[in-house]
Amino acid sequence: MNKTLKLTFAALALAAAFNAQAETLAVIETNMGNISLSLDETKAPKTVANFVSYARKGFYDNTVFHRVIDGFMIQGGGFTPDLAQKATDKAVINEADNGLKNTVGTIAMARTGDPNSATSQFFINTADNTFLNFKNKTPQGYGYAVFGKVTSGMDVVRQISKTPTETRGFHQNVPIKPIIIKRITVTQ
Repeated sequence: MNKTLKLTFAALALAAAFNAQAETLAVIETNMGNISLSLDETKAPKTVANFVSYARKGFYDNTVFHRVIDGFMIQGGGFTPDLAQKATDKAVINEADNGLKNTVGTIAMARTGDPNSATSQFFINTADNTFLNFKNKTPQGYGYAVFGKVTSGMDVVRQISKTPTETRGFHQNVPIKPIIIKRITVTQ
């Protein structure tokens, strides 16, 4: 094998190793089934680190999907079954300008009107929500940071999205029967 071919193979092996390290795998265990995720550390490093930190310290254990809108998204990661909001760490920088889009099956950070206000809450898109994508670096155009995608369990996501909801206090679109996030496990 000539020297150029050896260098090409070495470069390809290095690129493959780097790409393998740039993916974090996680599983959302719910009372309706499991949702497996691939998290993109390359395009959303701060957001993935934030999500992984919450997961590893057990923050998501026994929280709920508290906002479910069929044909839009399912949102969780911040409330207990009785809708008490959990105290969070400081907000993470919005990485919505990373090229990832809010398409069916992607996971993104929920936030307030402040583009840099995301903490623990996330949502899984059940539609192509292009209006949530990054447009520009203004409060109206910043978008919602996608940081991964569902790799298996979209049937569970769809089942959750079809759950009957109600208004409870100041919360709208709350599942009548709680959808419990038992835990989120980072597997790789």
